[in-house]
Amino acid sequence: MWKISTLQSVLLATLLSFSFSQNVQAESTAKLTVVVNGIQNKTGEICLRVYNSEKGFPMNNTSEVKSGCVKINGNSVKKVFSGLKPGTYAVAVVDDQNGDHKLNRDFFGIPQEGFGISNDPVVSVSTGTPSFRKSSFALNRDKTINISLKYSLDP
Repeated sequence: MWKISTLQSVLLATLLSFSFSQNVQAESTAKLTVVVNGIQNKTGEICLRVYNSEKGFPMNNTSEVKSGCVKINGNSVKKVFSGLKPGTYAVAVVDDQNGDHKLNRDFFGIPQEGFGISNDPVVSVSTGTPSFRKSSFALNRDKTINISLKYSLDP
């Protein structure tokens, strides 16, 4: 009888340890809500990319951790990104009027479509493309950020 009781205790302890190890390994995640304001067009899509490093920010469409587009239906839209690990992020936005899901620029690199970047940094000929560091923010729990679209470079 004692051997059966010992075996049951070992099995119970083993099952409990698996249960606790799964809880410890489960990482918390956060939800990022991005509100894009100042949309001037009535058609097209607002495309958003969420980056967690400077790699490819803000132009590359293959280095983001999350992305998505929302049909324009007014002068602001909202997009929710779920399942983001706590960390540092930056968001780039394009008012995509031709359906190619990227920011179209002219020969000199000047944007030809509306654009926006988290923290609304100055974007001008003298400042150039904003850095990830200037555009990033900490995400440790659910958060909402607002981005204002620009349709020309800042003076």
